[in-house]
Parts: sequence; C-alpha cells; structure tokens
Amino acid sequence: MAQTYSFDIVSKIDLEEVLNAINQATREMSQRFDFKDSKSSITLNRKEREIVIVADDDMKRRSLLEMLHTRLAKRGVSVKGLEYGTIEQTFSGTLTQKIKVQSGLSTDQCKEITKIIKTLQLSVKTTIQDAQVRVAGPKKDDLQAVMAALRDKDLPFHLGFDNYR
Repeated sequence: MAQTYSFDIVSKIDLEEVLNAINQATREMSQRFDFKDSKSSITLNRKEREIVIVADDDMKRRSLLEMLHTRLAKRGVSVKGLEYGTIEQTFSGTLTQKIKVQSGLSTDQCKEITKIIKTLQLSVKTTIQDAQVRVAGPKKDDLQAVMAALRDKDLPFHLGFDNYR
C-alpha cells in the first residue's frame, strides 16, 4: 500500500504573542509625550478573542494601531489575522474600536483554498474539516508545491500549516 502524506491548512493566531505585543505597545504609549494625560488604552479580551482600542481622537487611534501593528510584526504575528470592527464614539468623548483575532477558517475561506488547490492540478485530495482544510497526497513534493502556491497567492486572511506528515 502506498504511503500518503498530509498537512492541515489552519488559521491560528497565538494569543500569548498578541498579549505580549499589546503589553509592549502599552509600555511605549506610556512613554510617549503625545499620550500624556490621555484616556487611550489597548486591551485584550481573551474569552472573546478581541482587542479593544480606546483613544481620545482619531489621530491617537491611528497611532495606537500603528504601534500595535509594529509590535505584532516584530513578534511574528500576521496582521491579516485581525478583523477590524467599526469605530464607535462613546459618551465620554472617546473612540472605541474592537478588533477580532481570527481563530479558524470560515467555510467560504476553506472553499476558496480548495478552489485554488484544484487549479494547480496536482494529485492531492482536499478535505474541509471544521475550521481547517486537510490536504493529502502520495508525494511530498506535491504537498510542498501546494504550500508554496498558497503562500504566493497573498490571500486576504492569515494561513498557517500544521501536522505535516
């Protein structure tokens, strides 16, 4: 019987790395003069997998986002794994924005990945399992070609590869 190799295409973002990036951005914010006596903050709601940004005005909100993006990039966390909510004005005069941290792929994203893999015309089989896509095939080279093609596609969401066997 021929041996079959496989790997999973997932979208997992490590919340510990996100928390470390938030802590670093908060530390930087406390040292910057333009945030002195400000109500601005960045917090992580682990249960909801959500980052909450509170800022005095839009300029400070954009500065906070820039600090956060820089810290996330340095920690190796993809910014594509963040889904930005609407900016809301609160009664206290501050702006609040919620950012969802992606966990798992949606069904549409799984179907899009499967479609891309089928256009490659390699001898691999794809299976959608919950929030991930399993790719299996008899040749390791085909699986590596699938990984390379997906990395080159520059999809609008975060991709990771797990369980390569």
